[in-house]
Amino acid sequence: MFNWFRNVWLAVSTVLKGMWVTSLTMFKTYGRPAFAEVYEYPESAVPVKARYRGFHRFDLTTCIGCEKCAVACPVDCIYIEKVKSPVGKGFRIDGFAIDYTKCMFCALCVEPCPVDCIFMGSNFDLSCYSRDGCIVDYAKLPLQTAWGQTTLNPAAVSESKVLYEPVWVKGEPSPFGFEASEH
Repeated sequence: MFNWFRNVWLAVSTVLKGMWVTSLTMFKTYGRPAFAEVYEYPESAVPVKARYRGFHRFDLTTCIGCEKCAVACPVDCIYIEKVKSPVGKGFRIDGFAIDYTKCMFCALCVEPCPVDCIFMGSNFDLSCYSRDGCIVDYAKLPLQTAWGQTTLNPAAVSESKVLYEPVWVKGEPSPFGFEASEH
């Protein structure tokens, strides 16, 4: 009989201790501000650490088309289309696509690049509704983004899907008949 009362007392006291911890934690959450009050996302960006590996940044003006990044990629998610440049030496990049449905953000493509034209950015919010939106062709992005001057965003990616030609490459005549500043 004594064991029965002892077991009942242990059960009730354990439940009461657990409820006390739960209620303390619950009331602490009312004292702190909400996530949206602290960061006010997307107006002010959420801070990331210095070595954060977000979506890639790519500078189309410095790429020489060596394909070392595509060779180093362990999941083969980088696709490069290039042709011999009619002006000067080297190659013209007609397509530099990264399939983010395959990419594992390991940054192994960054290290072998001899001219540092590809590196990991701090952007983490490239959301889309289809798998087609996860394939980003950096050669068909708007000029400011393709030349590495602005960050990648969903609006720029959706705008790049309607282009059939790569963006104008510095040093070559524009296929549209006007200068790059008018783009």
